[in-house]
Amino acid sequence: MSRLFPRTALWSRRLRAALAVLATAVAMCGVVLAATSTPSSAATCNGYVGLTFDDGPTGSTSALLNVLRTNGVRATMFNVGQNVQNNRSAAQAQVAAGMWVANHSWNHSHMTSMSQSQMQSDLSQTSSAIQSATGSRPVLFRPPYGETNSTLQSVASSLGMRQVIWDVDSQDWNGASVSQIVSNASRLQAGQVILMHDGIQNTRDAIPLIMANLTSRNLCPGMISPSTGRAVAPDGTTPPTSTPPTTPPPSGGTCTATATTPNIWGDRYNTSVTVSGANTWTVVVAITSPQRVSTVWNGTATWDSSGTVMTVRSNGSGNTFGFTTMNNGNSSARPQIRSCTSG
Repeated sequence: MSRLFPRTALWSRRLRAALAVLATAVAMCGVVLAATSTPSSAATCNGYVGLTFDDGPTGSTSALLNVLRTNGVRATMFNVGQNVQNNRSAAQAQVAAGMWVANHSWNHSHMTSMSQSQMQSDLSQTSSAIQSATGSRPVLFRPPYGETNSTLQSVASSLGMRQVIWDVDSQDWNGASVSQIVSNASRLQAGQVILMHDGIQNTRDAIPLIMANLTSRNLCPGMISPSTGRAVAPDGTTPPTSTPPTTPPPSGGTCTATATTPNIWGDRYNTSVTVSGANTWTVVVAITSPQRVSTVWNGTATWDSSGTVMTVRSNGSGNTFGFTTMNNGNSSARPQIRSCTSG
């Protein structure tokens, strides 16, 4: 026994060493797999949303791109021409990271106060700076502050760009916390676009959580179509027809929906809708383009493919719901109630 024991002990030590090597190899494989998989590659995409970042490039663009790449995100960067001219390498890095680069004016001025020739010069100069830095001329334009009018839209169109506002405002520019940004982003529906900004730490910290929410709802980041202004697949195809943007209202009895505008500001206004004749209801509301609804409360909202017809369903919060509408250059139009259905 005393002569066999050393051999047994030696064999046992060699076995433990081999198992340790095997465990290390397995662990390393796990690390590699975890590092190369991304939320977008694992997700089933039943619809697409447009993640957009304004006001770049900034000194934090590299940090933003790192977060986007890590989370498998392709986004649209609405760049300020002056910033592109001063930071060409950052604009080039955006394109190298797979982002789409768009026009956000030369220096973020209030463009609706400009003459038509000034608008033309501003947007043309910005597009030229972006093309010079990246090799691609923008096909999308977002007016600073979301302020627009028919003249500005016509100028953008003459330069080969479609105007894109937003459906959801992350409020990151307004000091929103990470959790508030994530909560705002959770309202995104297929085809819709969210406003975020380059250079904000809370926004970068929110991106992994935003992606987790989108993945849980089978939504994926996509490009913004220059023909419709809605989010589509990264290759430019439209979302699957098996998931319509808006479910038709259920059949049922009639009810009455009455709308008022209790709050009006320079760039937006609130609408309050009171429903009578039913405790469970569906109200269809039409918005006049280019106005866009940024927030809805006390109801669950979906949109048609145009982004101008909103269907709001009761969610147990009572018989009054409300929403905020961004003027986007049209301060006179007000939402119209198209129907109210009970049941």
